[in-house]
Amino acid sequence: MGAWLSQLARKLATATLVVFGALLLASCSSIDPSVYANQKPALDLRQYFNGTLIGHGMFSDRSGQVQRRFVVTIKATWNGDVGTLDEDFIWSDGKTEKRIWTLRPVPGAPGQWTGTADGVIGEARGTVAGNALNWKYDFRLKTDEGKTYDIAFDDWMFLIDERVMLNRAVMSFWGFRVGEVLISFDRRP
Repeated sequence: MGAWLSQLARKLATATLVVFGALLLASCSSIDPSVYANQKPALDLRQYFNGTLIGHGMFSDRSGQVQRRFVVTIKATWNGDVGTLDEDFIWSDGKTEKRIWTLRPVPGAPGQWTGTADGVIGEARGTVAGNALNWKYDFRLKTDEGKTYDIAFDDWMFLIDERVMLNRAVMSFWGFRVGEVLISFDRRP
């Protein structure tokens, strides 16, 4: 009887690992940005991220409950091919945060971009196709308790018209969705 239970336990453990692995692989799949190649208006990062933009957004946890809201003011400038996005966040709990992104096109790779900022591990990799921009990057998130977590971002931006862009970033930890950020950007004239 003991050997039978041991075999059953091993089979259940193996089945659990197979299911877990399949779920993990499924959670890693992503949309190819090229599916948006013909969507209009076409996104030109240098044109849209130039001047002042205001973003209104919120962070929701994995259950969909909104945890925090924010307003971000972005002052975007370019020096040749190098773009700087100077972001100032004001959170609904009164906290403020600054992040400065540096954007660069990848030489010889049309539509491909890299981005760096404090907290971003290595470089963000971006692809522009049609009206869409997809950033993929890992971000070292610091909690109020002093802990840090390396969170993967699958960040999509869609140009709606010359002024409005919608942004949806799905956050995951070890392949599991932990939250989402939604932002509506408005480019000031």
